[in-house]
Amino acid sequence: MKKITRRQALGIGAGAAAALGLTACSSSSAPAPTAGASASGKPVAIPTGTIDEVYEGRRIQITLGAGGHHGVGVPTIKIDGNELHLMGNADGSWVTVVNHYESFPDPISAARAAIRDLQGAELAPFIAKEVQL
Repeated sequence: MKKITRRQALGIGAGAAAALGLTACSSSSAPAPTAGASASGKPVAIPTGTIDEVYEGRRIQITLGAGGHHGVGVPTIKIDGNELHLMGNADGSWVTVVNHYESFPDPISAARAAIRDLQGAELAPFIAKEVQL
């Protein structure tokens, strides 16, 4: 008969603890944040269709694409015709390439903050390059 090693016993114990933790999380009464929800659980307005506005003299155009950047419905933001790269966080908040370390509740707020941070400078075009392995 083969004996169980300490490493195997620790692995089984860690797996059991993880399973119990997931069970406890899934049975809690608080709803988990979903896409379009903030960390507080309140829904965040994600634009549908097209938004076209002028903010501090700069033109913001937001459209909700069918596929989006990573296959999800990430809105496309253009400031004066140049695309502002937008990324969604797991908690439903948004960040841009201009202010990458600050989260915003909706894409409109992210675009306005990018305009403030640009301080009149032009937004450089975002060009995604493929990496060859």
